[in-house]
Amino acid sequence: MVGICQTPIRPATRFSSLSHINLLPVLFLFVTAELLRSVISQQRVPYTNQAGALIDAVRAVGEQLIAANPVELAVGNIVRRVLYIIREENLSLAADAIGGLNLSAVSDDEDDTERDDHPVLSAAAVAAAARSTLRPPSLHALLEDTSDSAAVPHTSSGGDSEGKSKSADKSSRSRKLKHDVIEAVNELIQDISTCHEQIAEQAVEHIHQNEVILTLGRSRTVMEFLCAAKEKKRSFRVFVAEGAPRYQGHVLAKELVARGLQTTIITDSAVFAMISRVNMVIVGVHAVMANGGVIAPVGMNMVALAAQRHAVPFVVVAGSHKLCPLYPHNPEVLLNELKSPSDLLDFGEFSDCLDFGSGTGSPLLHVVNPTFDYVPPKLVSLFITDTGGHNPSYMYRLIADYYSADDLVLLFSDGSGRLMFAGGDKDAVYMEYCDLSHHFPFHCDGMNMK
Repeated sequence: MVGICQTPIRPATRFSSLSHINLLPVLFLFVTAELLRSVISQQRVPYTNQAGALIDAVRAVGEQLIAANPVELAVGNIVRRVLYIIREENLSLAADAIGGLNLSAVSDDEDDTERDDHPVLSAAAVAAAARSTLRPPSLHALLEDTSDSAAVPHTSSGGDSEGKSKSADKSSRSRKLKHDVIEAVNELIQDISTCHEQIAEQAVEHIHQNEVILTLGRSRTVMEFLCAAKEKKRSFRVFVAEGAPRYQGHVLAKELVARGLQTTIITDSAVFAMISRVNMVIVGVHAVMANGGVIAPVGMNMVALAAQRHAVPFVVVAGSHKLCPLYPHNPEVLLNELKSPSDLLDFGEFSDCLDFGSGTGSPLLHVVNPTFDYVPPKLVSLFITDTGGHNPSYMYRLIADYYSADDLVLLFSDGSGRLMFAGGDKDAVYMEYCDLSHHFPFHCDGMNMK
């Protein structure tokens, strides 16, 4: 069976140049959050179990988004954050309703106590008592008393209005839940858009005068962090490892020079030779795992090992949306993605390495081009997020603040490495994601996507 997302996603900006490739993950996050917000706003919820209906709708779309690109863990994080928002808003409304019932019960008890202490007579009874004391009983007075007492019960009726008020209550509660959830999702989108600035504000607390900073590859968060320290009149130098084979470090170096920072480009193999001159390593990552380890661009583990060998702090800057509640050993986590061999070797040269003598044409040369490295938590000194600085051992507390335990696993593996949905087996998912000019078919073998 094939799952297809029917909702078209059309971002306002199209990225085609290499210098903008690092912005694509951020664009995916915005599109994911906006898509889930649209799902919530268009979902019709019943009078009962309104939160359950919203959770099921968000889960159905979120599972397809995650399966379409399992390597992009931040997309799953956004789905889990939205699910957590729905649960929290529902609990908040329930708590408010219980509080209102308690207040009304207390006020009713007080009213009943007052009535017991001071009996209240109806207007008809008071009038009858007054008449009986002023004149002797008569047939006219008896008829008048009967008509007055018969009119009293009609003033206390109101079953129909009570039923209408309950129906209106349920409708307003449904609208309030969706409204509160959408407002919270809007705040989440705002947090994603401002996380770089919030992290950059902490730069002066960590970068000091005349220090040497080392980084690898290209990260917008790292660039904003370094430039914020420069704007605070901090003078320092930056070593940028080029990040082969995609050489994103070249792009970052040009951006830093344009902002007035002293920058030196070094090869990845020169990191160990230069690390002794470095005061701090500051890097951006792809994802932060629940155990405090990070999935980062390839070559980052080598940098972390060199930093540990020379007692240089290894600092990771990342927004809270990159905090993943999964562990590296979870079967649904794809730790890596193999890119095209053309980044390392031209296809023309590769064709000369085929074994035509055997008649099969199988290649004699195999090219492995992984995208990511895994850095264990023992090599990370500090995490700087939009909520402040944290040790790797504190990640569990942040996970409890952002995610619900019921939403940690959205997809699971059947043991053969194939990802499965909660609602059924999907061999592949074809999704026209972000209106790009092609589809994303992914078959997972447990470690890589084919």
